[in-house]
Amino acid sequence: MKDYVASFNREINGRPLTINDIKYYAKIEHQRTFKGTDIQVKENQSFATKILQLKNEIRTVEQGRGEGSIRKLQKEINALEKAAPHQINGKRIVQGMPKPGNQSHIHIIVSRKDASNSVSLSPGSKYKASEVEMHGKKVKRGFDRDSFFTKAEKTFDKTFGYKRNFAETYKSRKDFIKNPNLYFAALMKLPANEKALAFKMITKTGLPLVSNIPISQAQIALRIFKRLRRGVEVAIKSSSIGI
Repeated sequence: MKDYVASFNREINGRPLTINDIKYYAKIEHQRTFKGTDIQVKENQSFATKILQLKNEIRTVEQGRGEGSIRKLQKEINALEKAAPHQINGKRIVQGMPKPGNQSHIHIIVSRKDASNSVSLSPGSKYKASEVEMHGKKVKRGFDRDSFFTKAEKTFDKTFGYKRNFAETYKSRKDFIKNPNLYFAALMKLPANEKALAFKMITKTGLPLVSNIPISQAQIALRIFKRLRRGVEVAIKSSSIGI
């Protein structure tokens, strides 16, 4: 949060912002659930649709409004449940199901105004640093998101002794959007072990990668650029500050 404060180009009563001017809370949660946008739920959806149709047919038969074998319909449902590609402990993954493993995480809830509730502090400002005249006075405005993400990464890595891979850095993801040629050039210059880890991390995010990665930088750019771009754009949006 100190990095957050330092990224504002704002003053209060002629002095720079301090951490004491920011009103925020940390909310700790220990569980996540699958959403409708998760790849597991989306790829199971066709099975869910068929299962729902069969359950409706069973209900129709039970109410005497239709004919058919309930036992046969239930057998079809059981087969579809087992055939769904994404399962947890033998159960089809559906929206709202708790995700397995350690899901502890923290949400930072930040006030849009300072602690005195009189000064607006928006990280969504389209300005990095500028001045505007209000009521005859020069007022500083702006928020440097690039600076914030870069400083926050360094603070995290230093605090936890974390060795961040190229694929995890804010700069690399931004380069992918703004300058893909620079991104692929930097990726291909990584040492073999770091490059392999980078591709492994990209794959784990759910982005589709070709199984046989070609050696040529040009081939890589041509074959996976379109597939990666959409996923990285989503990652950028997901990591940005919610307004």
